[in-house]
Amino acid sequence: MGATGYGYYRVTIFFCMFMGYALYFFNRKTFSFVMPSVMEEIQLDKDDLGLITSSQTMAYAISKFISGVLSDQISARWLFSIGLLLVGSINVAFSWSSTVPMFSLLWFINGLGQGCGWPPCGKVLRKWFEPSQFGTWWSVLSCSMNLAGSLGPVLVTVLLQYYDWRTILTMSGIFCAAFSFVCVVFVKNEPKDVGLPSIEAAVKKGTKGGTSESTLREFLLSPFLWVLSLGYLVVFGSTYMSALEVGGFVGSLAAGLLSDRAVARQGLGTHGNPRHGLLILMMAGMYVSMYLFRVTITPEVPQEAPLWVQVIHPISVVIGVSEKEIWILFLGAMFGFSSYGPIALFGVIASESAPSNFCGTSHAVVALMANVGAFMAGLPFSTIAKQHSWDMAFWVAEVIMAAATIGFFLARNMRTKMGRIAEKMD
Repeated sequence: MGATGYGYYRVTIFFCMFMGYALYFFNRKTFSFVMPSVMEEIQLDKDDLGLITSSQTMAYAISKFISGVLSDQISARWLFSIGLLLVGSINVAFSWSSTVPMFSLLWFINGLGQGCGWPPCGKVLRKWFEPSQFGTWWSVLSCSMNLAGSLGPVLVTVLLQYYDWRTILTMSGIFCAAFSFVCVVFVKNEPKDVGLPSIEAAVKKGTKGGTSESTLREFLLSPFLWVLSLGYLVVFGSTYMSALEVGGFVGSLAAGLLSDRAVARQGLGTHGNPRHGLLILMMAGMYVSMYLFRVTITPEVPQEAPLWVQVIHPISVVIGVSEKEIWILFLGAMFGFSSYGPIALFGVIASESAPSNFCGTSHAVVALMANVGAFMAGLPFSTIAKQHSWDMAFWVAEVIMAAATIGFFLARNMRTKMGRIAEKMD
């Protein structure tokens, strides 16, 4: 009966969070989806568009950190559902507005609501799934963004044939807000809420180095938290420059599935993490793809065709696409595979390595560093490109990535359990 209970609740909760986060993401991008139609009705220049979109981005970065901390203090179910209700309501209000200041204010509030989406998901996943399943379901759940991001523009394009942009935003917002009530009813914070034994209690009996609840000071003084944050900063900053969604989709799923197998074989201890081997391998893949892009994609056409052109030439003849275009697509897919995988793994490792009372805060800290990395990928790298060249900017990114990969390799056996652990285990 217990297994049946776990199975029912896992499927129900995961479905609600998958659909809910897809709605979060869709309603984050609705303005981008309908932007051409909005500009036909309301005069907006590039500065106006930048103000509207950047207001959401800034609010989202702030809110995601705060929500990560809050998810350790309040009900994850309520935090997720309230954020979804707020995002849906703002989309409806946005459809009634017509001025840039109001657009910017509402999209800023939308960003605040957006931050309430992922942190509760990570918290609930950790409570409901064993460590050997955690990475897989984390990666599958993150694919809700790919689903909304790929199907969203198609759906909006079809709807625009029958409705105006205001009606589409209203319908989207109402559906999003309505689904928040479904989440309140069916999402459960942890097995104990429905009378089932805690997953974490069962896992600790068989885990090498079980942890007890830690203080905030013990958690923040864990060196691994800041090593992980620095790595996420580098990886996310590099990914922000370019990535191919298809490769990223596959890489994210592969990272979760393969690293879960490693955890199932080795278990989670106090030092080292079974997921580190795959993480280091994928970071090395990022470096290789960046290097190949810099040295092979050049505006000059060499007199003698390089090896990669000769290998790709038969495929080029068959499908009617140039060798250079195929090679760029391959490198993009390789980079997407190698970068989206670590993005998923950093979140998984941050959550599972932290004490249970700080797993949301742990993810919030490393996610905040990811936003710093995203900023660094913008202004500093564009400055290097202006002062020198894009070739130099890519070279700097390669050096940073190589250093981060080597650093993680050297630190692969460091203590990874954050916070307090039993002295005999330490």
